[in-house]
Amino acid sequence: MKEKSKKKQEFEDVKKTAKAHGTLDEEHAGKIAEKAEEVTEKMIEAEEAKKEEDSIDSLKVIEAVVEGKAEKIPIKVERGMFREKSREEILSGWEPKTKLGKDVKNDKIKNIDEILDSKKKILEEQIVDKLLNLRSDLALIGQAKGKFGGGKRRAWRQTQKKTQEGNIPTFSTMAIVGDGDGHVGIGGGEAKETLPARDKAIRKAKLSIIKIKRSCSSFDCGCNEKHTVPFKVMGKSGSVRVILIPAPQGTGLVVARELKKVLVLAGIKDIYSKTFGRQRTTFNLIKACFDALKKTNLDIRLNTK
Repeated sequence: MKEKSKKKQEFEDVKKTAKAHGTLDEEHAGKIAEKAEEVTEKMIEAEEAKKEEDSIDSLKVIEAVVEGKAEKIPIKVERGMFREKSREEILSGWEPKTKLGKDVKNDKIKNIDEILDSKKKILEEQIVDKLLNLRSDLALIGQAKGKFGGGKRRAWRQTQKKTQEGNIPTFSTMAIVGDGDGHVGIGGGEAKETLPARDKAIRKAKLSIIKIKRSCSSFDCGCNEKHTVPFKVMGKSGSVRVILIPAPQGTGLVVARELKKVLVLAGIKDIYSKTFGRQRTTFNLIKACFDALKKTNLDIRLNTK
């Protein structure tokens, strides 16, 4: 009798512990195990929904399946706290502080080329969001920790500063923005955490937006589409030099992997390239490519003689 009462007491203690810590007790876990296939199917649907949003409450999905309400209750997807803000959210709370910003918000300026051609300085990122439908991407400038020099490439480059309080880590990243139709910008951001660094980089990239020229200029291509650079150009940053050469339609982007992100967002589909210098420094590689694209608008050609 004492053993039975002892086991019962232990079972009650387990249930209390599970309730206190928010975990599952044996009885509840058994119900979930009975409907394992249904739970799995619903979780797969939740993962597909998660691709469009940032976070999802998986426990609510499991509870709905166990209680038999999975068909009646749709999967509720909640947005994450530190996600990248959408264009509508950025513009909804925008109160312009500069004359240029007020003109853009009042629809006096409807084309960003008017601003770029007049060489006016853009000081508010919402101006670019209002006039262009931008996409953004992060360059893989860092490397994950691992044996023998590190592992997988990643978007964050981590550095540490030695102080009396200990090691203080900082994260830096490089963002690329563009509309895929002749406008592109790059920017770097640094902060003590990854997501603030990303936001800084995207903001700087929007403020550094430029217009580039595109055309069909390859000697063996006769189409009238704007798919490559208009002439041979060279850009430089640090020890890195990047030469962009016009290519016929169907060639694709014959460039380094990280440069493809810049060219795709700029709206270039076909190009050849040559690179010189310390190419593993991704910061300088992307800056050199950006410098070359900038020269297409300034009509600065590479002397091939």
